[in-house]
Amino acid sequence: QVQLVESGGGLVQAGGSLRLSCAASGSIFSIFTMGWYRQAPGKQRELVAHIRSGITIEYADSVKGRFTISRDNAKNTVYLQMNSLKPEDTAVYYCYSDLRTPYKRGDYWGQGTQVTVSP
Repeated sequence: QVQLVESGGGLVQAGGSLRLSCAASGSIFSIFTMGWYRQAPGKQRELVAHIRSGITIEYADSVKGRFTISRDNAKNTVYLQMNSLKPEDTAVYYCYSDLRTPYKRGDYWGQGTQVTVSP
């Protein structure tokens, strides 16, 4: 069984910073992609950033230049450093991973962590 456990969300003023972490654990054979999505109230879940094959990084246009994603392969952990936060960044942030267990390949999701940015 695979688990993705997130941490680091919270309340911050506009212009501040937060760092999210997500650790994958369980029977993991290999990890292809790790990343972050977010979902604001009344909106669809959207990609924030992800790392594919440990090399290719993609960001949503709305966070380019402010957010930085990184990955520690030895710890199966992905981080999201969020700087210059804006009220519109307020959302539940979900970690996800496309990975392979000894039995199958699939997408796995964390439980979500709330990020609230006050004006």
